[in-house]
Amino acid sequence: MSAQEIIRSIEAEQLKSNVPDIYVGDTVKVGVKIKEGDKYRVQPYEGVVIAKRNGGINETITVRKVFQGVGVERVFLLHSPRIDSIKVLRRGKVRRAKLYYLRDRVGKATRIKQRFDRPL
Repeated sequence: MSAQEIIRSIEAEQLKSNVPDIYVGDTVKVGVKIKEGDKYRVQPYEGVVIAKRNGGINETITVRKVFQGVGVERVFLLHSPRIDSIKVLRRGKVRRAKLYYLRDRVGKATRIKQRFDRPL
């Protein structure tokens, strides 16, 4: 058994099976586990997926939201144990693989049309 096969088998055990199909432009709600003292709680983070990277165990999504007038972006590792749940709230109709142009837009200019051909 080669080293790559061993790595692949370990990665396969860590992959989550309950991750939904996420596309760039979707509005998602990510439940993030946060440790406070010796307790854990789940904090929701809701925003638009502006980028997807990598694949397999290293797959990440960048989620952007505006909080108190300031744009906040977070990168989530999809198969991380810190991610409790991911829910797709609405599908977005976009024509780009990366939506970095949303960083320069303010207010209603950041809206993305809804897509109805893909189920939630």
